[in-house]
Amino acid sequence: MQQALEGVKVLDFSQLLQGPYATQMMGDLGADVIKIERNGSGDMYRGMTFFNEWIAGDESPCFMAWNRNKRSLAINIKSEQGKEIIYKLVEHADIIVENFRPGVMARLGYGYEDLKKINPSIIYCSASGWGDDGPYLTRPGQDLLVQSLSGAIMTSGKQSDGPVAIGTALCDQVNALNSVYAILAALYYREKTGKGQEIKTNLLSSAIAFQMQDYFTIQNLGRAFTRPESKIGHPGNGAPFGMYQTSDGYLTIAMSPWPKLVEALGDESLMDYNDPQMLFDDRDKIHGIIEAITITKSTEEWLGIMLGLDLWVAQVNDQKDVENDPQVIHNNTFVEVEHPKAGKVKVTNVPFTMSETPGQIKRPSPMIGEHGADILEEIGYNKDAIERLVKENIISIEKIK
Repeated sequence: MQQALEGVKVLDFSQLLQGPYATQMMGDLGADVIKIERNGSGDMYRGMTFFNEWIAGDESPCFMAWNRNKRSLAINIKSEQGKEIIYKLVEHADIIVENFRPGVMARLGYGYEDLKKINPSIIYCSASGWGDDGPYLTRPGQDLLVQSLSGAIMTSGKQSDGPVAIGTALCDQVNALNSVYAILAALYYREKTGKGQEIKTNLLSSAIAFQMQDYFTIQNLGRAFTRPESKIGHPGNGAPFGMYQTSDGYLTIAMSPWPKLVEALGDESLMDYNDPQMLFDDRDKIHGIIEAITITKSTEEWLGIMLGLDLWVAQVNDQKDVENDPQVIHNNTFVEVEHPKAGKVKVTNVPFTMSETPGQIKRPSPMIGEHGADILEEIGYNKDAIERLVKENIISIEKIK
């Protein structure tokens, strides 16, 4: 079946997470994503991992997670021959994505003003940490730093905990989504007008935008949130919204009618708290009362009782258990792909379906420069010319051992 972005060519100069996730999403929808990597060493993320453990000896799970459905060209972009190759690729490209610090690409001759002279219809997306100018221009921008500055780090956990980091690179991922959102809008605009454009996204603005509900409340009610001292799930909510220990794990209770929850818990004295203001003001105390009851039964028992009353509840899964969850299995959320070096690896699937142009995982993450010869042949380089470029260390092509 045809894919929605089939025929769209993306030159991906990005590394680490936010840019690569954005281009991976476009690759999942059929775009031809050419990953421009440093000659020899490749994307910085190839050298980072968790637990100091690697797949197949030296392959990074961090890199592999965000770089499927791409072809890799490992090239010295600072060399004149490298620049000539990149400019030829730009002639046939639709989208450029980069996440260097502001100004780096322009200094190298690959800024928007440089590339639109070669291809006026180019869509050029720059993703930065803080924005492309302003007082933080020279600061390094990274997910945890942005969690801190945006206030997100003060929204989880208990008030007495101090800062609590979100346990995933959410700012990077939200900005990747915003980048794709803008790029797809620009593609639609170009279809109507023929005009390309420059897009600038940044982690800070995206991190604040995903807290939109909280900031709207703070700025328009003039009241700051105070985190609870119990496992209430949001600093602006009262009981029962939160997580509760059971005899064998944890149960999450979301927005649920208080009388129905009291019925499920089997303690009519809890109706004394059937008042929204009381449920907020005494939320920590009420959480403790509820948890003293939930700890007497297993999670599965409580799910049976509470779901039977149509309450909003769910089990709390450890990440290691998620792949075995019945709904996750039903949704085909994890699939296996064949990697040229690591063999079969499990990956998260495309997270949505499309009736006419479905997303698809066609390629695992590439080896450094794996597709260099094919890419250069497509823009007119013959075998001898490619071999000279390899010999002169302008490009490198990693052989699979």
